[in-house]
Amino acid sequence: MPEIDSQNYVLGYNFLIFLFSILIRWCIGLHSYSGEKTPPMFGDYEAQRHWMEITYNLPIKEWYKNTDNNNLTYWGLDYPPLTAYHSYIYGVAASYLVPHSIGLHSSRGHESYDHKLFMRYSVLIADLLVYIPAVYWYFATCRKRKEVSSSSLYGFLSLLYPGLILIDYGHFQYNCVSLGFFVAAVTAVMREKFKTAAVLFCLAVNYKQMELYHSLPFFFYFLGRFFSMVRKRSLVAGLKFIVPIALTVLVVFGSIWFPFASSNSDIQQVLRRVFPVYRGIYEDKVSSFWCMFNIIYKLHQFDNDTMLKICFFVTVLSVLPSVIDLTINPSFEKFKLSLCINSLCFFLFSFHVHEKSILLAAVPVLLNYPKYPVLSFWFLFVSTFSMLPLFIKDGLFLPFLALFVLYYLCFVIIFRLPVVPQGFKMTNSNIKTGAVFISFVLCIVLSVLSRFCPAPVRYPYLWPLFVSCFSFGHFSCFLAYYYYKQCGHWVIKNKKS
Repeated sequence: MPEIDSQNYVLGYNFLIFLFSILIRWCIGLHSYSGEKTPPMFGDYEAQRHWMEITYNLPIKEWYKNTDNNNLTYWGLDYPPLTAYHSYIYGVAASYLVPHSIGLHSSRGHESYDHKLFMRYSVLIADLLVYIPAVYWYFATCRKRKEVSSSSLYGFLSLLYPGLILIDYGHFQYNCVSLGFFVAAVTAVMREKFKTAAVLFCLAVNYKQMELYHSLPFFFYFLGRFFSMVRKRSLVAGLKFIVPIALTVLVVFGSIWFPFASSNSDIQQVLRRVFPVYRGIYEDKVSSFWCMFNIIYKLHQFDNDTMLKICFFVTVLSVLPSVIDLTINPSFEKFKLSLCINSLCFFLFSFHVHEKSILLAAVPVLLNYPKYPVLSFWFLFVSTFSMLPLFIKDGLFLPFLALFVLYYLCFVIIFRLPVVPQGFKMTNSNIKTGAVFISFVLCIVLSVLSRFCPAPVRYPYLWPLFVSCFSFGHFSCFLAYYYYKQCGHWVIKNKKS
């Protein structure tokens, strides 16, 4: 990585990076969104608008309940309370700026230029308040700890990650909020501000329940630190560490859930909405193990409850070595690797996975950019490619392709690599960059085929299946590599003994 940061220029570089990242986000926002002009259900854009309508017009007790004014079959709230509060705040703002967009019953499917502008700004504001500052905080902390020489360029590559931009500013969601809280929580752990980390991660989980993908590394890292303190100092020292964290978690959860805590039935109703196990094992063709396994053995032979138990068992087994190692050897580097492993295992093996859930694995990988730059970049562009069928469905193929190629070019320029690898000298660096280039070219080829070559009538899902298989193969290899980096010392110790 070229050393460009200095006391004189760092602010200027950061400001230019900030402006460029905002420009890219806004350019993506000029294109179509999920469900645009496709009644009767429209898409995720309509879901977010509808949540603003419901939370603004109805009392809080009815937000998650099926009533005459809140038909849960039409984009009923299915995220935790912090998302609902966020929707309410934007609903209040919409009542002044675009009041027709939140009229109860009358605004269903509302689409106008002014409202699209409002919605795009709403994502940008959330990004500016949460995710972008969190990323800057993380890499500034890395630089302060002398883990990187150039926080600006790592921040640039992180803020330019195509997957998150295309989903939030194209498809339309607010992943930047939960992922921003997550990044900030990891940064707080790095700075050993553990109660702050607990608050931030609780906010992330209470914004989107998928943040549970990251919960085990947090829990077992804190538990490992507790055991370490007990061994090295005393039980009292360990309790002084762990009890304030536990109390912080209880206070944050209690505060957020308090409006729904008047009865057990109210809490259970919210939980049923937040964890909709009735929806099935996955949606569309997703790059998960179960989608691939379904090609060989049809999973519809199992009922929903059985598949839920199977997924739970396999997911727990897949993450167990990582969390055990983290508990025994709690270090921040292992914590970051465990975040990658756990989120990827949950994506590959858990129940009811969306293609967008790969973002939960991509952001922990992004945080490992300084130590594994080529591997992290490789993962990030493959994770973006894995969502290609969704982007084509949303009319976002052109912005996807442009941002995909731009990200590749930015990476090779920053790391001074050839755009096309040259020569056949079999060095470790050449093999790695050559593999990345081949993978990138195959992504481009499959992208063009998916968009412009109609699938055979007999196999209408041929291209999405190819995309899923290609991505799953990569994700499996990445998982094995991260496991080797975290737990490889077990193998080395066994060989020596």
